[in-house]
Amino acid sequence: MAEEELNTLVVGREAMACRFEVAFNAGEVPGDTELAIEALDLVDALEERISIYRESSELSRINATAAAGWVEVSAEVFDLLVRARELRVRTDGAFDIAAGSIVRAWGFLRRQGRTPDPAALTEAVAACGMQWVDLDVNARRVRFLRPDVEINPGGIGKGWALDRALEQLTAAGVPSVLVHGGQSSVRARGTQGPAVPGRHGWRVGLRHPLRPGRRLATITLDDRALGTSGSGTQFFIERGAKLGHILDPRSGRPAEGVISATVIAPSAADADALATALYVLGPAGLPLIAAEGSDVAAILVLPGGAGTIRVVLANLDEQTVAVEPEAGLEVEWINRPPAPPAAT
Repeated sequence: MAEEELNTLVVGREAMACRFEVAFNAGEVPGDTELAIEALDLVDALEERISIYRESSELSRINATAAAGWVEVSAEVFDLLVRARELRVRTDGAFDIAAGSIVRAWGFLRRQGRTPDPAALTEAVAACGMQWVDLDVNARRVRFLRPDVEINPGGIGKGWALDRALEQLTAAGVPSVLVHGGQSSVRARGTQGPAVPGRHGWRVGLRHPLRPGRRLATITLDDRALGTSGSGTQFFIERGAKLGHILDPRSGRPAEGVISATVIAPSAADADALATALYVLGPAGLPLIAAEGSDVAAILVLPGGAGTIRVVLANLDEQTVAVEPEAGLEVEWINRPPAPPAAT
């Protein structure tokens, strides 16, 4: 069935500095508009809890007071912190939710990028990292083990909100739906369009990181989530060098060498965080993020030789992703799953 024959109802709202949208198959779910509004209301409520730009949020309260002693936290926010700690371990520190001190030092917190002086950067790096965040699982409370620690949910917050929204829609009996935040964080359930033989999942376009308005690839999400990281919109130029907003928590400096990193994972929170980590780690991170046979896949876009672009796809096949042909585009498949047996 051609894409133009699919009828989709989309309900959207601005949240978390981007546009969140809920997409249904038109006419499939009674009360779909009301369900979408309720899902977006949930996103708003979650933003109230985790936004570091709102002094009344739980994370702002933690950042302001946790260095002085234990702070009790709601179950949802505590679960977010626990998962973020697990993802830090999984990524060898390439993703770290407690990297707020270096984000602030580089001016990216207020979208005013600048290179910090060496002394300020050294101080920021010293305060960076979940090793300074103590989580009391039994009492559901948190404290910082040194001053100047700062939690920043920028690399996981949108995905976490999408997971909660999709859980709510699933509990309401919605069989097929796609939710996204700013198009860089996506989670899908069920099938886009009518259930016809051979049709499955939701088709999602992956933007070309260097050519505005063009698509790099089309990905089919089968009850999966997608997260993409890149510095195409947040960066500054210093002495002819482009310095992006994605920082390596281990060094405190902007990550370099990657154009964009996309991860497909079971949850949107994981996809967001792992995409951020893969952007930091580059090709060396593929065995860690998208190990052969794991439930995580990845698309890494890198500069090639002589002005070409190199696209590395891990744990993916042609049934899941279709790369748009382009002159100078080099495509490399690794850990490609075996083809299914031919029908008899």
